[in-house]
Amino acid sequence: MAARDKRPSARRLASRAAINLILGAICVAWLVPTAGLLVSSLRPRELIALSGWWEAFRAPLRLTLDNYVNVLSRANMGASFVNSLVVAVPGTLIPMAIAAYAAYAFAWMDFKGKEWLYLVVVGLIAVPIQLTLIPVLRMFNALGVTGSFLAVWLAHAAYGLPFSIYLLRNFIGQLPPSMLESAFVDGASHPTVFFRLVLPTSLPAIASLGIFQFMWVWNDLLVSLIYLGGTPDVAPMTVTIANMVNSYGGGWEYLTAAAFVSMALPLVVFFSMQKYFIRGVLAGSVKE
Repeated sequence: MAARDKRPSARRLASRAAINLILGAICVAWLVPTAGLLVSSLRPRELIALSGWWEAFRAPLRLTLDNYVNVLSRANMGASFVNSLVVAVPGTLIPMAIAAYAAYAFAWMDFKGKEWLYLVVVGLIAVPIQLTLIPVLRMFNALGVTGSFLAVWLAHAAYGLPFSIYLLRNFIGQLPPSMLESAFVDGASHPTVFFRLVLPTSLPAIASLGIFQFMWVWNDLLVSLIYLGGTPDVAPMTVTIANMVNSYGGGWEYLTAAAFVSMALPLVVFFSMQKYFIRGVLAGSVKE
């Protein structure tokens, strides 16, 4: 009996070890390119052209911060960082605010055509952004907002809403009905229930959505380039980095340093909110 009791535990330990090994290998596979980017950003131009980044640790070590100094001192990079913040923060908060109440409406409010409207919203996730660029740009030109931050805020909000509503609807729809019903019995209105019960309870999903949306807006090049253009006064970091290499290929050695500077803030946001990330992504996937 003792031997039989030990076999399942040994099998479980072996399966856990195999899973951990596979996950560790995946993590290493994801981290190696990032490590290579960091090491390359610290190497002189002549060494980058002659050898791979893995040879940087051979003696004598030749690491330098010149690439970062050049990146931060040229091409209006400091202003571009501020522009990226100006684009990313409203581009994240606007769809989050709209999607939260829309998700609550789809989950707990009854109105005509709700299922069909939700189906249309979810279907918009599959529509490529490229199909909308020309008609939306024409509309912005007619309104006179092209080249302003308002245009890119509206664009990012519209492009992010379908997925935002879908993600939050899955979480809010799994809240205990008894919690909301008791509030309605006590005379609470929909806004009261939403702001006092649903929003605090849905914090993991909202934080997870914030990570998704912020990283997408921060790393976006296409939408910013189309609706803002390449004007240095409003260009975010992605546009500035894309313009660092001139038509003759000069300045390519600065791209690794510029890319790592651009990655710094998203990494801080992700690791500071990672405890909400897993909870929010898995929200609603399993019914209790």
